[in-house]
Amino acid sequence: MYPPDRRYTKDHEWVRVQGERGTIGITDYAQNQLGDVVFLELPEVGRKLQAGEVFGTVESVKAVSELFAPVPGEVLEVNSALTDKPETINQDPHGAAWMLVVKITDASALKDLMDAASYQAFVEREAKQ
Repeated sequence: MYPPDRRYTKDHEWVRVQGERGTIGITDYAQNQLGDVVFLELPEVGRKLQAGEVFGTVESVKAVSELFAPVPGEVLEVNSALTDKPETINQDPHGAAWMLVVKITDASALKDLMDAASYQAFVEREAKQ
């Protein structure tokens, strides 16, 4: 269910690493918990992020949730199409709904993230609580 080419956080963000670039988004589990997404706030290109730092917010009909950077880096790209069509997050959270691309400044932060199987197990435990 969760793409194996990514690493995952306990806050339900994912990062797909390609060289020193990391593409970041939220998981299918996260969008499902949020419900219909109606608004998204993302950072400016050039902003430097620390792992765990809030980089934006996603608003749904149920709640407003903060988005946390899974790795430290400098924002290289922002998916501005999502601000016009935030519902894409509900439709394709692991594909077209990527949120930003960062230049990863400390790849050692990846060791603190879960692989797809570990994240699946984490979500199953969380769903039972």
